[in-house]
Amino acid sequence: MVYNCIKQLQRRLYPARCLLCGAGGEEGLDLCQACRRELPHNLHPCPRCALPLPLGAPAIRSCGACRLHPPPFDRCFTPLLYQPPLDLLVGGLKFHGKLAYGRLLTELMAEYLEPMLKHGVPELIVPVPLHPTRLRSRGYNQALELAHPLGRHLGIPIAPFICRRQRNTAPQVKQAMEGRHSNIQGAFQVVGRIQARHVALVDDVVTTGATVAELARTLKRAGVERVDVWAVARTPSG
Repeated sequence: MVYNCIKQLQRRLYPARCLLCGAGGEEGLDLCQACRRELPHNLHPCPRCALPLPLGAPAIRSCGACRLHPPPFDRCFTPLLYQPPLDLLVGGLKFHGKLAYGRLLTELMAEYLEPMLKHGVPELIVPVPLHPTRLRSRGYNQALELAHPLGRHLGIPIAPFICRRQRNTAPQVKQAMEGRHSNIQGAFQVVGRIQARHVALVDDVVTTGATVAELARTLKRAGVERVDVWAVARTPSG
């Protein structure tokens, strides 16, 4: 309640401007209608891994790849695809400290996720952790910047320190597809005891899913029964 009142006051004092083109933004959103129409929405994703499926394909429980090799997480929710112009917003948040981009991305995520909560409301949100070395270099964790306002908006507590990254792995984007699993294997550790049975992992982009898969395995070994993945975007191919 207080958080929403503060947001409304901020919107009145500082009218929304589109972060992509500078035009007047929509009411309550730093994005104009024209740029919003240009966003690459993930219109027909696989419910399990969120890979986009052909628009004419029938509704299914999981794609062929998930049936053949089920991921350790239970569901993946990504409202958008990692394509222009979304890559400018994600890259600005992740690499250039543009935290206002994170607020916009969080609002787009919350808008998408609210009706999805009919599938189950997580008891806890866990942002994908950075290794301390990477955190010192960047100065912030983009997943945590998304998780904090998302948790406030949805009324779900956040546990930013329940998992830690115990290995400073090479950036996944620099790894070949076949090397991403081995690069991230054993990278995470649960610190303390997790009481929640249903957890949502928050990250910016899901590419192959190797990072969130490894973190989901770690959480399930610690006793978590269900792990969902919430991310801003999915790359069109895993």
